[in-house]
Amino acid sequence: MAPAEPLADPLRERDLATVLARRIADRPDATWIATPDHNYTYAEMGDRSARLAQGLSTLGPAPGETILSMLPDGIEVIDLWCALARTSIIEVPLNNHYLGDILAYMINDSLARDMVIHTDFLDRLPPIADRLDHLTRLIVTGEGDLPEGLDRFTILPLADLYADTPFAGESPRYNDIMAVMYTSGTTGPSKGAMMTHAHVYEYAFGVTEMLALRDTDTYFAPIPLFHIAGRFAVVYAACIAGCTAVVQGGFHTDSFWDDIRRHGATASFLLGAMASFLYRQPETPADADTPLDRLLMVPLIPEVEDFKRRFACRVSTTWGGTEMNCPTRSGFDLHDAKTCGRVVEDRYEVRLVDADDEEVPNGTPGEAVVRAKRPWIMSAGYWNHPEWTAKAWRNQWLHTGDMLVRDDAGNFAFVDRVKDAIRRRGENISSMEVEQQILAHPSVLECAVIPVASADTEQEVMAVLVLKPGASWEPEALIDFLIPRMPAFMIPRYLDRADALPKTQTGKIQKFPLREAGLTATTWDRGTKRRGG
Repeated sequence: MAPAEPLADPLRERDLATVLARRIADRPDATWIATPDHNYTYAEMGDRSARLAQGLSTLGPAPGETILSMLPDGIEVIDLWCALARTSIIEVPLNNHYLGDILAYMINDSLARDMVIHTDFLDRLPPIADRLDHLTRLIVTGEGDLPEGLDRFTILPLADLYADTPFAGESPRYNDIMAVMYTSGTTGPSKGAMMTHAHVYEYAFGVTEMLALRDTDTYFAPIPLFHIAGRFAVVYAACIAGCTAVVQGGFHTDSFWDDIRRHGATASFLLGAMASFLYRQPETPADADTPLDRLLMVPLIPEVEDFKRRFACRVSTTWGGTEMNCPTRSGFDLHDAKTCGRVVEDRYEVRLVDADDEEVPNGTPGEAVVRAKRPWIMSAGYWNHPEWTAKAWRNQWLHTGDMLVRDDAGNFAFVDRVKDAIRRRGENISSMEVEQQILAHPSVLECAVIPVASADTEQEVMAVLVLKPGASWEPEALIDFLIPRMPAFMIPRYLDRADALPKTQTGKIQKFPLREAGLTATTWDRGTKRRGG
């Protein structure tokens, strides 16, 4: 069968409920979701999600209101996602690693009164319960006893919400908000990007194009389902193409190729760090003996051509983000190992600009700004913060914060982040949020968090500290302090100390001298426990 075609009426049928209904009509008994425990057909998923949608519709959140979710990878994530897509209730999926101040901020900022949460994560709530302004009800799944400190919440089992009858309410419109996805803040808190049904559909359909997905494919998903790449670029893309998505709970270097062989996977999606980990494993005679034919790798690793040869697969790439979607594509004929493709000109415009928003010439790095040529295929703005929306979309272009360069043939390559966000192993990290937690340590007077290059593509987190008078330099103790306060991917790998941080005349910390200095002779490396200074 040819790759997936757009829906017949793309302005009215770009919502998950409609797409799933089409798959149920044309291939009801085909497997959509394969988990370690069970294969779920399109018809089975339609029934499960329709019954859950009915239960949720009688619970309280109205169409257009938000509901939080914090769930491990598994079928309930997809049940909930499909159910909420039917009811027009807006889902706010949270990264399963969040805790402490960052989690409290996101729960409050979402304005949600309800949260679907697994028992594995319930212990995150008691320490912050007295700071939660809106959350009143927990819909719980999973085994085990409930922790103490949840008395203020009404608690319901998720299993009780699967009704006997399917949801029969009105479906959402293509331009209704489907999800609020929190992306890293740069110089401020994380922002909730509003994604319409059409936006999410375009993201997923674009992946079917980039991977040439067919209904005969098995698409392996090693990316968490709270992540847009896991949920939309894999699971939703598989639904659009009519193929099978394998959901097994994360990426594991040592078992990746065995999993590909066991499932007969013909396509997959790897973040650059994942591809680097696989490439750095010792070569074996079986490396090329897999069913994998097509791979979306974002970003490319420098050794991509050797990766293709060694593992006998084709590779394509893209450049994009939650707010802007994926406006560039490379195809399988890669221009070079730095490319992120060329603009999809029937859907997007991309310009590279200087600090005054004036376009820069080819060969000169500039901040990428993006506009859509079709309605609703980019973010509708930032949830609960119109001032952030106005700033990001100034001069009627979305300012991405990414610095790219374009050659005369129209090929784009990523250069750096314009702002202070850090990207580590597929996760965007707000330097400000890391700094806040470090500054809570009683020995720290000031700190600046910066990115440093990683051998695994993307970046590592480095913090430069000024200690309070009389405080001793104990990097291990600082790391121990941070471990219960923040997700593991945000904890700095590198620590360094300084007598003072560089500042502007108005007292603002200047990070560019620190970025230029990078690792120094005094830098402490958590990976090797090397004490500097």
